[in-house]
Amino acid sequence: MNVRRLGNDSHLRPLKVRSVATVRRDVLEQEGFRGVISLERKRTERSRKPFLLMLLDVGDSWPPERRSDTLGKIISALSVTTRETDVTGWYTNASVVGVMFTEIVIQHPSTIPNNIVTRISETLRHNLTTEQFDQINISFHVFPEDWDDTGSDRPSNPTLYPDLTKRDNVRKAFRIMKRVMDVGGSLAALIIFAPVFLMIAVAITATSKGPVLFRQRRIGQYGRPFVFLKFRSMYVNSDVGVHKEYVTQLISGRALKQPTTGQGKGEGVYKLTRDPRITPIGSLLRKTSLDELPQFINVIKGDMSLVGPRPPVPYEVEAYELWHRSRLLEAKPGITGLWQVSGRSRVKFDDMVRLDLQYARNWSPWMDLKILLRTPGAVVLGEGAH
Repeated sequence: MNVRRLGNDSHLRPLKVRSVATVRRDVLEQEGFRGVISLERKRTERSRKPFLLMLLDVGDSWPPERRSDTLGKIISALSVTTRETDVTGWYTNASVVGVMFTEIVIQHPSTIPNNIVTRISETLRHNLTTEQFDQINISFHVFPEDWDDTGSDRPSNPTLYPDLTKRDNVRKAFRIMKRVMDVGGSLAALIIFAPVFLMIAVAITATSKGPVLFRQRRIGQYGRPFVFLKFRSMYVNSDVGVHKEYVTQLISGRALKQPTTGQGKGEGVYKLTRDPRITPIGSLLRKTSLDELPQFINVIKGDMSLVGPRPPVPYEVEAYELWHRSRLLEAKPGITGLWQVSGRSRVKFDDMVRLDLQYARNWSPWMDLKILLRTPGAVVLGEGAH
């Protein structure tokens, strides 16, 4: 359900409403209630038991006294229509009241339990005037969301991630620095590697039929799709079935390491090797990571960053466990990252996700710089590149 923007993350004290004396249980202040949303989301990622967040927004068009009176009646009504296990609090102080319904049965993220909607609507109509009831904007938000909805530009619902919004606001200066580094570094790389681009283009054209650049739909931050660029390293119209099958096994923890030849320590990698779909020049491009150079264009466009988790293809995301999605929510995808310089293709998928989350939760411009400086060494050694 679409809702309008719901205020900011200011840590004001909760509004003291005159009618709150009738409330049976505490109403959490904004920071505490948003913390409950974040905690319950993390529980659901493991238990897969959905929860429902209901928000009642009275807006800011009314005078403070009238808004205070309406909010007091809403909170009093909620106290008698919600369970003791449900949590009521301020999503936005003095404006938006929220209720967390946990341990409920939801058949589909787009389906809201009718009994909850009916019960609360009837109680509100009984306790509010028609004018007050019509002023309320009620919205429902189910977690986990349905990421299979390909028609949505952003399948993840920002309302359910107040902790990420808060973190982005705190890191605003760092995010500006990161963007400056991304654009400046990418422009410099495109200029420096321009002769290499030309040589690679000639080599690809001379050794196999098809376009020089390979364009593929990938999933970026917040689940947004974008067109991912690489130098083509495979024959045209190659079957993706083999890769899809192996990736599904990898994500589920059933994939075996594949033997390596030539580079690396020879201990095997969690990646397809000896892939017949790859052209001779494509094999060289992959081992040297030169096939990744066009992604500097993705960085300039803003779809990617120089440093971040690698962007997956849609069928990878379909195989994700719920908690795996966090790697797409907490950081913009990158050309290189902590995984690439720490255990590229030599660690299991769950460990790769943990490295991505470790980066996302601790990153800084200085951390990005360290990873960028370590990347050439990882490329030269060819660890995990195939």
